[in-house]
Amino acid sequence: MKKLLYLLSISFLMLQSCSSSDSDNNTNTTSISDVDGNVYQTVTICNQTWTKSNLNVSKYRNGDEILQATTPSELNGLSTGAWCYYQNNTANGTIYGKLYNWYAVNDPRGLAPQGWHIPSDAEWTSLINCLGGEYEAGRALKKTGVSHWEDPNDATNSSGFTALPGGFNQNGTFNYEGSYGIWWSSSIDNNSFSKSWVRFIMATSPMCVRMNYSRTFYHSVRCVKD
Repeated sequence: MKKLLYLLSISFLMLQSCSSSDSDNNTNTTSISDVDGNVYQTVTICNQTWTKSNLNVSKYRNGDEILQATTPSELNGLSTGAWCYYQNNTANGTIYGKLYNWYAVNDPRGLAPQGWHIPSDAEWTSLINCLGGEYEAGRALKKTGVSHWEDPNDATNSSGFTALPGGFNQNGTFNYEGSYGIWWSSSIDNNSFSKSWVRFIMATSPMCVRMNYSRTFYHSVRCVKD
């Protein structure tokens, strides 16, 4: 009888352990690759699976090349899909991925790998709400330490999202690598003819803010599983 009770007790503890693990806020899953062969680790956060690093692809899903914007005219006001490296420096792509205008994000040929897509505004909102809302979620999303984010950085990266401050290009000017990270959604602002929704994280703030920016600006991109 004592042996039976002991075995039942062990089984109960094992079930509790499994239940606790299954309810964790994030669980590393697997890796995926894009059409260029870049490999991205993934993380599951609150029933959504995201890439853990910024997109770095130079082609659409069907293999068509995306324009690399390098000239002032390409970096300011272009209304077709394009990407750039921060400060036109390829080394920044290794760390932060590429920066894309929204027209590349929205191209029907597909920017994300097969089985994945660029998150909608609603999907971003779901992620942010799950991580405590916009006043707290930035802390849970940012990579810890000051090797990339400027000091002070109050990040916990409790979500495993590992957000990096890749900066941006707006109106042809590069700014704020190390200070800001901005990520596109696939959703337009219905109250503005020329703007779409992004999420904005700062080094010195725990917030993750919803903003609308011109579709000609260049920002980072993450992917979420279909």
